[in-house]
Amino acid sequence: MNHPSRLPLAQLLLCGALVVTLSMGIRHGFGLWLQPIVTARGWNREDFALAMAVQNLVWGASGPFIGWWADRQGAFRVLVAGSLLYALGLLGMAQSAQSAWFMVSTGLTIGLAQACTTYAVVYGVLGRHIDAHQRSWAMGLTAAAGSFGQFLMVPVSSLLISHLGWQHALWTLAGAALLIIPIARGLHDEPHRQTTSITPEGQTAHSEPSTRSALMEALQHRDYLLLTAGYFVCGFQVAFIGVHLPSYLKDHQMAPEIATTALALIGLFNVFGTYASGVLGQRLRKPWILSAIYALRAVTIILFVTQPLSAWSVTLFAAVMGTLWLSTVPPTNAIVAQMLGIRNLSMLGGIVFFSHQIGSFLGVWLGGRLYDTTGSYDVVWWGAVALGIAAALLNLPIQEHRTPQRRAVAPIAKSA
Repeated sequence: MNHPSRLPLAQLLLCGALVVTLSMGIRHGFGLWLQPIVTARGWNREDFALAMAVQNLVWGASGPFIGWWADRQGAFRVLVAGSLLYALGLLGMAQSAQSAWFMVSTGLTIGLAQACTTYAVVYGVLGRHIDAHQRSWAMGLTAAAGSFGQFLMVPVSSLLISHLGWQHALWTLAGAALLIIPIARGLHDEPHRQTTSITPEGQTAHSEPSTRSALMEALQHRDYLLLTAGYFVCGFQVAFIGVHLPSYLKDHQMAPEIATTALALIGLFNVFGTYASGVLGQRLRKPWILSAIYALRAVTIILFVTQPLSAWSVTLFAAVMGTLWLSTVPPTNAIVAQMLGIRNLSMLGGIVFFSHQIGSFLGVWLGGRLYDTTGSYDVVWWGAVALGIAAALLNLPIQEHRTPQRRAVAPIAKSA
């Protein structure tokens, strides 16, 4: 029987997907602005890349604190704050004529906005309102629906740039970011009233730990630490590819529309990959799914950088990488919920995501730094391969069902 204060499943999935569509869709196209902005401002690629790297780092570093806020106060206030910050940051990104101000708007402000409007906050609501036997599927479905937004927003961003110019395109996206506010009303929950959860075995878990004890428990949990370390690699790979792939293709004399198509295909195939990952997470061991994803990414990158570059090879790379793009997200967050409970899910998921964003920082910044130093992205591509292999090995020994010993679990009385 559902908790009386639980939000309807359809409402959760629809509103969660729309929020992720806007927040992740807008950021997915940021690589399209690299060339126009550095050309207009007379900057190096590292100037743009460093701001994007700081954006990822701020997003990750603020995630646990914003997750704690969402766990205690509900998602609505957090999402409203994130929507306003997103719009402000995009306006600043358009107007910043100096790299320092570009760093403040694009790095700090948008980074905070993304922490407030993406997976940690949305998945916290899903985890609190959806039983464990549906959780991985629901997270996968939400991520898949949100991924369609990434597919949609890349050509939209490209059209805005070509028809309005890069500055006016950012102003338009700032207006789109404000749409998160009315959508967020559908995720208006009161998590502090929810003190029990349903396990897959039909049991209810009582006495969820306090913030401090939950944090200490997580930091002493071997499998949580392995999961966190592996997620670093996900961030490194997707951030590097998302920001630098358009420039990599332009360096090889490929038409700009090929880069736009590649980013759009990543978003499209991400829909299928994230949904499939969520569904498989209900049937297979989630750590094995993660290991397979990281290993396949490494193989895909090897084939991409060692074979002759063509429109077909880019298309194939985008399709395969898109399938693997955010397919790590549903099993990762579902594992955290299984291992450590749902009371502090946004906060603990935010800590795992911080590792992801440290990887994102390095992937974006090193891409720009090493390109300016060596004139090539080769070192970063091969670094992404080595990290993918390491992440595959780190996830193999994780035991997703390890429940902390001190959490008392009592069976629910079956109703007639």
